[in-house]
Amino acid sequence: MTGAVLALQGAFAEHEALLHTLGIKTIELREKKDLEEPFDFLVLPGGESTVQGKLLKELDMFDELKKRIDSGLPVFATCAGLILLAENIENDDKRYFQVLPVTVRRNAYGRQLGSHHMLLDFKGIGQIPATFIRAPYITSVSPEVEVLAKEDEEIVAVQYHHILALSFHPELDMDGRLYRYFLEHMAKNASDMASGTTSDKANVLPFSA
Repeated sequence: MTGAVLALQGAFAEHEALLHTLGIKTIELREKKDLEEPFDFLVLPGGESTVQGKLLKELDMFDELKKRIDSGLPVFATCAGLILLAENIENDDKRYFQVLPVTVRRNAYGRQLGSHHMLLDFKGIGQIPATFIRAPYITSVSPEVEVLAKEDEEIVAVQYHHILALSFHPELDMDGRLYRYFLEHMAKNASDMASGTTSDKANVLPFSA
């Protein structure tokens, strides 16, 4: 199995390092020709969503990635990656892939806080370490989006068919449980689709592991 990590800006190297500990091969997406390499899922890392969105379009990578996500490419997104996926951004007039039916608030915890760390209750896993860095959170979700974690009353992790999106940075805590959750769930969805038990709406492509 191979994961493609968007490597234009942000914490992409940390994602790669953690995936390698799980025995997952990775490639870096830095320019359009990198999309010719085969990969089974996409990682959208934290960083600056505005910069990443701008570079995706300038490098002519945006349309092809959106097409693949729309077609069911599994996506693991953290922090800025969540913003890139969201249909709506509450405090920004820019929009990017718009494939995740949620509304996000950028820098929701305030720039002055910089970052904070906590233990977070995550549905299906239990307590996990969570590091927030100038993080967004989700202010509203459509009914088909599953909420997986909240900090106080704020939504910080969701799942939508083939997409897992987080406000925080699991790669910085070197905790592989969320990555295993993602890989296992997406493999299950692919298996269900192959057997005809998954809704067509999910449209998840099978891994080529």
